[in-house]
Amino acid sequence: MLPIAVLVVMATTILSGPSAVLAQGGDEVDLSFDFESDAQGWMVGFADLPVDYDNSIYELDHQHRTLPDGLEGSGIYVQGHNRSDDLFVFLKRRVDGLKPNTTYAVSVSIDLATNVSAGLIGIGGSPGESVFVKAGASTVEPLAKEDGNRYLRMNIDKGNQSRGGESMVVLGNVAHPGVQKREYRIKALNNGGLHLSVTTDSEGAVWLIVGTDSGFEGLSGLYYDRIAYTLSPVPVEPPSTPRTGGYGPPLWALALIGGFSVALAGLGIVVVLRRRAMS
Repeated sequence: MLPIAVLVVMATTILSGPSAVLAQGGDEVDLSFDFESDAQGWMVGFADLPVDYDNSIYELDHQHRTLPDGLEGSGIYVQGHNRSDDLFVFLKRRVDGLKPNTTYAVSVSIDLATNVSAGLIGIGGSPGESVFVKAGASTVEPLAKEDGNRYLRMNIDKGNQSRGGESMVVLGNVAHPGVQKREYRIKALNNGGLHLSVTTDSEGAVWLIVGTDSGFEGLSGLYYDRIAYTLSPVPVEPPSTPRTGGYGPPLWALALIGGFSVALAGLGIVVVLRRRAMS
């Protein structure tokens, strides 16, 4: 097991880092990260594992790397061995310069480099279809915090494995039907029609988060080649104008009253005519 001092250094490295102003003014905001030169402010973290985990068996790793043979460019490599029946490996980044206290609709797309083919069988689940890719956004910084059972759990609602949560939706999984002989291939995912939104804080900041939620009890490793977000302000409904001069009955009630009045008037005329005819 890693010494406590080393774990503290790892936690500080993973859960802290720079923030950057990527957007100023305007309405729709487009953010794109290609990781060609560095990690561009994205930080890696791990959750759903014991506080005192043994990294020699969990094999947690992350770094900015050149993509594998056959692919061009660089990306962020992440790795973890799911020894706890559930392992969440995530990337997060703070974005500033948005409109304060504003709700944004969120569209996200991710290009992953994966070497897992479809239809494989593994311990606890498939190494492809049981490793779920998620993305989202949060007003609070996503952190892995100790719970009452001495496990590291996320402080945001990411859902669990195949289920999304309030802060994250499921984009798909890491299985690629075109992978052969374990070579890496790019897989593109997006949230499509899945609703996702976030409200900025008083400073106009939000946290972006992507990750894999694994039900496969084995070693998983992949590259994030590109992450892109589009944030679109949600229109605010203007307050309705109060009616002046008091509130009258609805139109349907007026029409009903008018119909009864005409009917009663007609009935009165009939009665008068009959009385005259009988006299």
